[in-house]
Amino acid sequence: MSGLCGEVITLQLGHYSNFVGTHWWNLQDASLSYDADDPLGEIQSDVVFREGQTAGGHVTYTPRLIAMDLKGSLRSLRQEGNLYDPGKDVSAVTWDGALMMHKESPPQKNSFLKDLDKLENGDILAKAEFSTSRPQCSAAAAALSVDTVNSQLSRLQKGYRLEGSVKVWSDFLRIHLHPRTISVIHQYNHDGDAHRLEAFGQGTTLLDGSVLEDLEDRLHFFVEECDNLQGFQVFCDLANGFSGLGSKVTEMLHDSYSGKGVLTWGLAPVNHPNSTTMKDIYHLLNCTLGTVHLSSNSSLFCPMTLRGGLGLRPTAPVSFPHLNYDPSLWYHSSAVLALALDALTVPYRVRNNSVHMWQVSDTLAVSGRKVVSAYGAVPFPMMHGDSLPDALSPFSSALPWKPLSSCSELGDGRCFGQWTTLRGFEGQRLVSSHAAGTPPPSPLHSLHRGEDVLGSYLSSFYHDSPLALQLVSTPSKLTAPFPQMFDPTLDTNGFLQSRTPPAGSAVPCVSSAPVLTSLQSSPAQGFWLSDLHRAVSSFDIRRAAPSFLTQGLEEGDYHEALEQLKLMSHLYRDDSGGTARSSSEDDDDD
Repeated sequence: MSGLCGEVITLQLGHYSNFVGTHWWNLQDASLSYDADDPLGEIQSDVVFREGQTAGGHVTYTPRLIAMDLKGSLRSLRQEGNLYDPGKDVSAVTWDGALMMHKESPPQKNSFLKDLDKLENGDILAKAEFSTSRPQCSAAAAALSVDTVNSQLSRLQKGYRLEGSVKVWSDFLRIHLHPRTISVIHQYNHDGDAHRLEAFGQGTTLLDGSVLEDLEDRLHFFVEECDNLQGFQVFCDLANGFSGLGSKVTEMLHDSYSGKGVLTWGLAPVNHPNSTTMKDIYHLLNCTLGTVHLSSNSSLFCPMTLRGGLGLRPTAPVSFPHLNYDPSLWYHSSAVLALALDALTVPYRVRNNSVHMWQVSDTLAVSGRKVVSAYGAVPFPMMHGDSLPDALSPFSSALPWKPLSSCSELGDGRCFGQWTTLRGFEGQRLVSSHAAGTPPPSPLHSLHRGEDVLGSYLSSFYHDSPLALQLVSTPSKLTAPFPQMFDPTLDTNGFLQSRTPPAGSAVPCVSSAPVLTSLQSSPAQGFWLSDLHRAVSSFDIRRAAPSFLTQGLEEGDYHEALEQLKLMSHLYRDDSGGTARSSSEDDDDD
């Protein structure tokens, strides 16, 4: 692999965060190449992957990752993984009497995991067989050259329909994990009604004793082998007790690794199984307290969800013009967020012209504004054969992206700063090639650099706002088991086809997709924080959720957090103009 780089350690805290993280790591694995003759790619994988060696001398390449979850969340995955199998040690068995063994049947594996096992054993997989009741994938998707066992699946063009079989995140994990990666919290259960990690206070009290020692041991292992650690990216559940645990974890990272970046992505699903009114109140309280404390302890904090708001009465889930995803399926919604995150995290993972995490946070978290919002066009609608000016022209009056943080843009051009990334335009033109002597169709068509095209387009919406741009040609490779939830108007590379496919024709397997994302700090976050404060202040917690205060959270700390939330919202006030909200609506918490 490559030489010195700024390493990043990832922490995934909670079950939904592990869903998103699993898709994100699968995307990273799909882009790996061990072929020494291949030119170095635009993304430097060594930033997030580590190289090791098994006892047999085989080179391994595993995520620099710590993943925390609850008892019962792994199903068929062993906590120590399968990469380093020490075998069974029977030397300590000294009992000579009779033994009675009770053997529990292992969980049933889905078709994808069964094929992974076959590949591990050196078997050759049969060609794909598709159900006639579902759209078929054509064999036109390009084969990849990654020489890992898992990525051989892509060469078969095999379409997996896992929507009915994914119960936990390990049901679609395609990579090997290091034995020090998975940390199971045995005090709480993943399933059932008893011993659930439901409240913020439960999470804050967890990080002591054995849990703290275990986390520190894992952190030291990954940190000590880094030559130039730039920081930590944290995927953390917002709506359950992991928001409290994550608050303590980020506080520890901030205190123990001063000067390193801590970029935290607070993740929330669209829906929660078997939810009730009381559980919905718990989810709101956890999101609120998590936002306050995670942002306080992080260099930058970005909530991410496809839910139409974090309050008790959200609007409809986010829809995308060229995605046919099911918002109720964690397997689907987490895939959308992971694809967006693959672009959002590019700035500190790109090989050339990369920036460190602290530069990203310093650019956006100005004047204490650590809460930012994410937006994305997933996928970015670009016609095959068109140029970037052609693709942007239909969006002259409205931006092509949708909110990924339940925070709508104000639409008045006010923005403190943003970081925009376009990824996956490989094979397409960034500038126009109109004939000489003919007037360009638009001012964008007269520009000669892709950065100028995108920058000029965004400046037409955000006048005089600081803007950082990142253009990466290489797309995210969407190989198995990424769900095929794309509109049939897209070709195998995720570009719009010039002609709509005839009815009944085979649906192409989309093997990559262009994505446009934006990370923003603007007055919109102030209104979002005010709405969150207003929603929580609308009820008396002692009457609406008295048990929430009996699980490790003092009432005084709760009210202090609400006051901090109100002060945070005031940081985003902008007196330069704009009429998105009335001043009285913004001030009714004062």
